[in-house]
Amino acid sequence: MNEKFFRQFTDIEVKEMSPGFFSKLIHTENNTINFIDIKAGSDSPIHSHPHHQCAFVLKGQFEMTVGEETQILDTGKFVLIPGNVPHGGRAVTDCTLLDIFSPGREDFKY
Repeated sequence: MNEKFFRQFTDIEVKEMSPGFFSKLIHTENNTINFIDIKAGSDSPIHSHPHHQCAFVLKGQFEMTVGEETQILDTGKFVLIPGNVPHGGRAVTDCTLLDIFSPGREDFKY
């Protein structure tokens, strides 16, 4: 298999980014793609960063706050978060999210 283009998802190391948040990270020249499994009840405190973020729920439910608004995300809803906007959330159920950051998250390359 030509690994320049094709890779195995199972070969990506799982990193616990914070308690209950387990990520598989893919870095491209311009983006960071984060497949993240989150245990029910785990939360991400309100924070901000300069990266634009798109978050999609692939499985389960995640309560997301962006600015002053809070909504439950499920497989039918996603969120677009501009850079430097305060946001955070909590896993209502065990869930899987797909986050896409632009530009890429250098701080996630450890």
